[in-house]
Amino acid sequence: MSKASRLKPLWIIPPIVIGVLVLMYMNAGKKTPIQIENAEVSRVVRTIKVPQVDLQPVTEGYGVVQPAKIWSAVAQVTGRVIEMHPRLRDGEIIAAGTPLFRIDPVDYELALAQLKAELAEIEVQQNNTKDLLVIEQRNLELAGREADRLKKLAEVGTTSGSDTDQAERTMLNSRTSVQNLQNSLALLPTQRKVIEAKLAQAERDLENTSIKAPFNLRIANLSIETDQFVTTGQTLFQGDSVDRSEIVAQVAMSSLRHLFFGRGADGPNTEQLGAGFAEYVDFRPVIQMDMGGDVAEWDAEFVRFTDSIDSQTRTIGIVVALDKPFEKVIPGHRPPLSKGMFVKVLLRGRIQPRQIVIPRSAVRDGKVLIVNSEQRLVIKDVEFLYHQDDLSVIQSGIEAGQQLVVSDLIPAVEGMLLQPQHDQAVENKLLRSAGAE
Repeated sequence: MSKASRLKPLWIIPPIVIGVLVLMYMNAGKKTPIQIENAEVSRVVRTIKVPQVDLQPVTEGYGVVQPAKIWSAVAQVTGRVIEMHPRLRDGEIIAAGTPLFRIDPVDYELALAQLKAELAEIEVQQNNTKDLLVIEQRNLELAGREADRLKKLAEVGTTSGSDTDQAERTMLNSRTSVQNLQNSLALLPTQRKVIEAKLAQAERDLENTSIKAPFNLRIANLSIETDQFVTTGQTLFQGDSVDRSEIVAQVAMSSLRHLFFGRGADGPNTEQLGAGFAEYVDFRPVIQMDMGGDVAEWDAEFVRFTDSIDSQTRTIGIVVALDKPFEKVIPGHRPPLSKGMFVKVLLRGRIQPRQIVIPRSAVRDGKVLIVNSEQRLVIKDVEFLYHQDDLSVIQSGIEAGQQLVVSDLIPAVEGMLLQPQHDQAVENKLLRSAGAE
């Protein structure tokens, strides 16, 4: 082996030495690394201050407007329609006392005249009978005297028995005439009453040939024209009251009950269930109708509950009313509240003082998120009195003044550090929903 071959394995040593020296030089300028502890990161959340308010409880229902009174014009006599009011047409509003139509009265006038004549005849007959009775009573008196005289003469034999019998027959005939006249006179008052009753009915029939509006009304379902023949009992048209409208709003029983919180355990007495029931429940209803971008409102009056609960929907009808609906029009903003309109009814109950309310969206599985004084998360269980629209009324679990988290926090870990930011808009909305702003 040559000398060059023996030295060849040693050529790799210099590059290795040079690489080691370079690495030592590079590391010589670096500082020793310092270990830094991990800092806790806070999460930004939106919060509100839990309010305690005088709560205005509200529930809502929907119904259709209908007139408080509906009058059906029914013909009470038979005859031909000879006259109609020029505005007797569907949709027209007619004032109370206005003549609406007239049925031909000639037949009823003739019947009335005939009965008046019969009544006058009874009067004449009664006077004649009284006069005849006076005469017959005088004849009876004379016949009685004559019979007594002849009887005495017959006893002494100065007259015949046939004369005595004839005098007695004359007396009996006079007595029969008197009795008949007295009977006739006694029957005349009864006959008078019968004719007077027929006369009253005839006057009523004549009066019923002309029909007037019983109250301010709006015409609907007109089914007659002039010269048309109508019969007794035929419905001619319908009149809807314009002085008062009613809505039967269907309200869920579950939402109705919270209007009565704080009323005490005693229910209404018999007097309150009667005329004073509206005052006892103390509802303040408002009628609303969507006008397409605008909402028209009317203050209404609670009238009564309906007589039954809908077994399918578990709702009860609440009747509210509005007086003079056609006089409360605001052109362009509030139309006349007319029959058939579908409206919403808000029912406001008595103020419930010092209630704690929170947004319903802040509740998660019966729990709420609270920021404590150390800016850390506390998860609390809460119990509710009830829910109303987008708010919840708290019975227990949190107190007024605490910071409530109203934004989503995922994951929500008990004790985690938070950075709360007050959300005034959410708080204002909550106060408006509670009726406290």
